[in-house]
Amino acid sequence: MKLNFQQERILAVVAHPDDAELLCAGTLARAHSEGATIGICVLCQGDKGQPKPPIHNLTEVRQQEMQSAAKLLGADLFFGESPDGVLFDSVEQRLILTEVIRQFSPTLVLAHSQSDYHADHRAASVITEAATWFSASAGNQTQSSALNKPPVLWWLDTVNMTQFEPHFYIDVSKFVDIKLAMLNCHQSQLQRGTDASFSPLQDLMLQQCATRGAQSGVSAAEAFRSHTAWKRCAAW
Repeated sequence: MKLNFQQERILAVVAHPDDAELLCAGTLARAHSEGATIGICVLCQGDKGQPKPPIHNLTEVRQQEMQSAAKLLGADLFFGESPDGVLFDSVEQRLILTEVIRQFSPTLVLAHSQSDYHADHRAASVITEAATWFSASAGNQTQSSALNKPPVLWWLDTVNMTQFEPHFYIDVSKFVDIKLAMLNCHQSQLQRGTDASFSPLQDLMLQQCATRGAQSGVSAAEAFRSHTAWKRCAAW
């Protein structure tokens, strides 16, 4: 399958700053190079991922890191601002994300898999599935008007590829450098590489995109699944 993202509007909805870098930044960079408009929505503050020594204003630091990363990609950036560890599917969270989706008006949304390891990732997945659908419902009112139709939804690979069988792969061989550059913006998290409860992010990212590349016959790839529910998928 060969895709071209020209004229698409692609919004990645992730739980934390640096999640997009790990799972879909190569696809976003490729799409941008082909003429797509790119957005990233980060639902959580990233306030619990403390390095040693701790950073007293970590929320602000991580927002600044995410802004630097998004700038490298030329992406519009949105923050949901939920504290880490308490994100859950609620009316409030659905409305917050519905408004972001209506403001950005994506044709395609990338969202966490409901099989991913982190509770915030799984919550973000459920919220995104609901908000993408209700973004086109005039009865669900936010500040912005309803979209004409809900965007297509793709599920992101899981971190470390656990419990995820891809439907397809996107060749990102030419965009690994920008994935690395974006990830390097998140110095507060790279400093956690020796934390036993954490994983060295750069190694994890490179191993994952190389493995997905080997599975699909290229040097580096990112994996996705289509949300195949009625009215939620599209031909390309």
